[in-house]
Amino acid sequence: MKTSDFYYELPEELIAQTPLERRDASRLMLLDKNTGKTEHRRFYELPELLRAGDCLVLNDSRVLPARLFGHRPTGGAVEVLLLTDKGDKRWECLVRPGRKARPGDRLIFGDGELEAEIVEVLEGGNRLIRFEYEGIFLETLERLGRMPLPPYIHEELQDAERYQTVYSRELGSAAAPTAGLHFTPELLDKIRAKGVKTAFVTLHVGLGTFRPVKEAQIEDHDMHSEFCVIPNEAAKLVNETKDGGGRVVCVGTTSLRTVESFADERGYLRETSGWTDIFIYPGYKFKCVDALITNFHLPESTLVMLVSALAGRENVLNAYAEAVRERYRFFSFGDAMLIQ
Repeated sequence: MKTSDFYYELPEELIAQTPLERRDASRLMLLDKNTGKTEHRRFYELPELLRAGDCLVLNDSRVLPARLFGHRPTGGAVEVLLLTDKGDKRWECLVRPGRKARPGDRLIFGDGELEAEIVEVLEGGNRLIRFEYEGIFLETLERLGRMPLPPYIHEELQDAERYQTVYSRELGSAAAPTAGLHFTPELLDKIRAKGVKTAFVTLHVGLGTFRPVKEAQIEDHDMHSEFCVIPNEAAKLVNETKDGGGRVVCVGTTSLRTVESFADERGYLRETSGWTDIFIYPGYKFKCVDALITNFHLPESTLVMLVSALAGRENVLNAYAEAVRERYRFFSFGDAMLIQ
């Protein structure tokens, strides 16, 4: 298939720059994956759209405040974005300005509370950096770091917690699992009261999620890897749901990729962890997932390809065209879609 098969026109003003005051006040488009029929609701109506015996699978990863602003000993400003923990106080990082960032260069953050040295220039231009600090690194990051918002968001976020889900707990993502941003504790309580199970998995979202597909044929795209965990409790809840005839409803493409990466041929899960580079596009046969709650994704992105695998390319592109006509809000802080 061609990458251009997944293009759609999106007016720039529909890209949401800030979250709504109420998380669950966003719009919710229902898309029937079999017929392509759509319906327009609000996210707070989700409990009445789920069924007793269903299981929501949610990604509990928490976004690292991974943007660090510092300077060189000579005074030149530098920005570092943490990407992957390589162990031994070393991280793969994106450095700006990158042209001058050479091995052996020293970097200083805060009032010297955090220092670093560039160890190596990696393939693709990222840098391997070793950090020097006292105490716990994540606590230092909480004090000095800023939230790494996606490149299409140009406004500063006033409340950093609005780029975290209310159930986030496992630090490690470079970007939020944004379909979960619509949930409130009260909404989750209503969903559970209806007899819907909630299973938590972890996938640490990498910045590769924003990497454009540059190849003309989607099959030639090299998918990025992300680390994920399926706890025993989550596996048990999903398996019980399948045994009971309920639906497995993933919240976000990250939860879906986690579940589909490790499900056996019958769609059952077990406790596990590991890296996944699964690339889901039309033609893929789903093993475990029945329905998906997701935001609206970038044109020609791997995420549009994923939802097209679940609901059909024509159905998805028709629904996106309708969302544009109806002035839905797009991307991370935008509105949502329930595909079932």
